[in-house]
Amino acid sequence: MLIEVFKSKIHRVRVTASDLNYIGSITIDEELIEAAGLVVGERVYIVNVNNGERFDTYVIKGKRKSGEVCLNGPAARKVQRDDIIIIIAYAQMTPEEAQVFQPKIVFPDEKTNLLT
Repeated sequence: MLIEVFKSKIHRVRVTASDLNYIGSITIDEELIEAAGLVVGERVYIVNVNNGERFDTYVIKGKRKSGEVCLNGPAARKVQRDDIIIIIAYAQMTPEEAQVFQPKIVFPDEKTNLLT
């Protein structure tokens, strides 16, 4: 049996842009992707601290050290620029694996979205 377990989180980043006319997804600074152990194309859940919206999308790579966090396509309707969001990923694993698994949590600077 597999269970779904919290894998990683980018905690409290600022939305830098939203692009309704893009195909879809969330563009994230490449450095943040790597620090959180995310994979381009991976499904992530977005929690908007400002308005309580919760939705899912997939990761695309943004420019390294840019601080970019851009919601694209229909997800752009669920955020506004400067909203604070939390990006969460889950993984499937056996209960035994879950007992010893350690999630990655990243705390970037909330104003710049950069790692300090």
